[in-house]
Formats: sequence, structure tokens, C-alpha cells
Amino acid sequence: MVKFWQKGDFLAIRRVEYEGRGYDISYEMVGKGEPALLFLHGWGSSKEVMRRAFKPMDGWCSLYMDMPGFGKSPNDSVLATQDYANIVRLFLQSLDKRPQIVVGHSFGGKVATLLEPKLLVLLSSAGIPVAKPWSVRTKIWLYKALKPLGGAKLKNLFVSKDAKGMSEAMYETFKRVVDEDFSERFASFDKEALLFWGREDRVTPLECGQKIASLIPKSELVVMDGDHFFFLDKGEQIMEKVKERYEKL
Repeated sequence: MVKFWQKGDFLAIRRVEYEGRGYDISYEMVGKGEPALLFLHGWGSSKEVMRRAFKPMDGWCSLYMDMPGFGKSPNDSVLATQDYANIVRLFLQSLDKRPQIVVGHSFGGKVATLLEPKLLVLLSSAGIPVAKPWSVRTKIWLYKALKPLGGAKLKNLFVSKDAKGMSEAMYETFKRVVDEDFSERFASFDKEALLFWGREDRVTPLECGQKIASLIPKSELVVMDGDHFFFLDKGEQIMEKVKERYEKL
């Protein structure tokens, strides 16, 4: 494990082994108290985004990590969402940490759900399929039609902005996870959940949050102004609500 310090915070890289492969996980841990919080970023994002939005809580341990393939955590394997959850579990075990609260944005919300924390906090979570507009369906059809003729070289002209510039492994991972239906996973989650959503979100629209809230029995949905990244200037409000809910458990 490589460790270093920056501006008084603990930053490190920890290697975990999963299914015969090694994964170097870049993370930051602030504080040593309880409870422990884990922050999981969305697709194409990083721990830096979560760190900027959510300041460490006094007396609590805040853990920010780059999942494989994002930020400073490299990846050359094709993974599924369950693989990400398994890797995160191994990472937490290596730190001897069992976060009671897991905060997940977008794709990170699906991973957070699989970790089954005492309090699940979802920020505009993915997991409810959204019908693609006609223009997107047309691009997919064209890409599939051209691929046998060498269309694979034109991938970046057809894929969504979330997939542009990806390695082949991460692009294949993206195709695996992007349209997953997590309805059954949400419905089977039997612990407490807080859902926060951006009213103007177009990536995971508000109706997705309403659907997830209807599926998770012990959940509460809080709607806020903003888009898919509504939480960037609302971290303090969100964490006040999280603290209040946790202290009632």
C-alpha cells in the first residue's frame, strides 16, 4: 500500500485481489470516529467530486474512494455492478471498516444498495431503466449496422458522452451496467433509506426516484432544486438530514 499526506488529510492507494486480479484503489479517509460513512461517486466521476460536495463530519469517519476505472483507480477488466460491490467489500475489509452509512450517486447508488448498509443514502440513483429518445435509438442502430464494416473505429461518434474516450474494458463495462433494472434489488432492501433527487434531473428523472421510493419499504424521498448533480451545493443540507435520520435508528 502506498500512503501519502496532503493538506492534513489521509490519502492512500490500497491494492485488493479479486478473482485473480489486483485492483489499486485510490482513497481518502478523514477522521477515525463512528459512525463511518462511505461516499461512492457516479459513472465517469471520482472521489474528488464527492469530497467537494460532502465535507467530513466532526467525530465521524468519512471515506472517499475512486472505484476501479475512475479517478486514480485504474482498471482493465470488464466488470458488472456486482463485481464493483464485491471489490468495494474487499477494500473495506482490508481497512477493517464497516460503514454504517453509504452515500451513492447515480451508478454509485446501485453499488451502495448492494452493500446493504444500515442507512442507505441515494443521490439521483441509477437502477430504473429510462426509455431512450428516438435520436439515441437511431445512433445505436447505426452503430450496430456499421460495426461489421469497421464501424467499431467510429465508436466515439455514436456512443453517449458518458462513454466517450473510454478504454475497451470500461466501454464493455458501461454497456453491461447502463440499462440494468434494479427494481428487485431496491424492493428487497429492508433497511433504512434516504433518497435525494434533483427536480430538474434529466439523466435519472424524478420519476425514477419516486419509483425507487415506492419499492424500498423504509425510505423517504427528498426533492431538491437542481439537475443530476444537484448535491454539489447542497452537501451540508443533505448531511444534516442524514445525521438526523441516523441518530433515530
